[in-house]
Amino acid sequence: MRKQSPPATRHPQESTGTTHTTDERLVELALTGDAASLDALLRRHQTWLYNVALRMLQQPQDAEEATQECLLKIVTHLSTFRGHSAFGTWAYRIAFNLMLDRKRSRPELAVQGFDCYADYLAQATDEDLGAGYGSAPERHLLVEEAKLSCMMGMLLCLDRKQRLVFVLGEVFEVSDTVGSQVLDIGKANFRQRLSRARQELGAFMQDRCGLVNPRNPCRCARKTQAFVRDGVVDPAQRVFARSHYIRVKDISAQGHQAFERLVGDTNTALYRDHPFVDAPDLVSGLRQTLAGDSFQSLLHLNGPTRSSP
Repeated sequence: MRKQSPPATRHPQESTGTTHTTDERLVELALTGDAASLDALLRRHQTWLYNVALRMLQQPQDAEEATQECLLKIVTHLSTFRGHSAFGTWAYRIAFNLMLDRKRSRPELAVQGFDCYADYLAQATDEDLGAGYGSAPERHLLVEEAKLSCMMGMLLCLDRKQRLVFVLGEVFEVSDTVGSQVLDIGKANFRQRLSRARQELGAFMQDRCGLVNPRNPCRCARKTQAFVRDGVVDPAQRVFARSHYIRVKDISAQGHQAFERLVGDTNTALYRDHPFVDAPDLVSGLRQTLAGDSFQSLLHLNGPTRSSP
């Protein structure tokens, strides 16, 4: 089993204050050949990138591969960082462009919009979850996994650009200023895309989801067995549901002073109760793959070492 990285304790673009080494200083040290600083820099951002990738692609393996590709591209372009913006803004722009251009995951190919997803939910039979799925607490976690997986599936009904804006602006509560910078679009454009995504997803949930509207017949516990049978949920390997976990809203709240809070729709705010998932130790994987001099040489592939700002 791969080692899991420790949970993030703050948003990577939150001001680091005096007790933390800044991203920019870590870049400078990494470009002198300081491998420990490079490790620290990548580890600071890998969990956030992984959580975005997981919500974009839904499959953990795809999210891991995408995150590792993002980290590798950040490393190979590190010498081109000039300090004109925050490192996080620069690095996330690289990462998100890569995610948007990446080949579609299997869940993305399966979900062809809101009508497609509505048809699947309508056809998924309502059944009670039997005792064969373990004790009451185990069945509760399985239902929770089904709920979270279903809501992740709803995200796939949005196109990739809308989905990414929604994940950043609604789930992680990134401001239009930061969101527009990392996506390289105007603030008005970011707000418009976010508003459209909220409206489309909110309308679907109001019309279909029993979590939002009790008059809707769809219930997570009654759909879980169908999700298991269809391979949406694997009882032996839960992706989202944990006995104990850090919620997205608990993490994003720590960056509250750094980001202006965007007030979201009460329906879609359910996504902030989702777990902030620990990322695999992808940095060590990079070091093992690109060991020794080969790893260090990557720092200078795309330009000269930058000077201090």
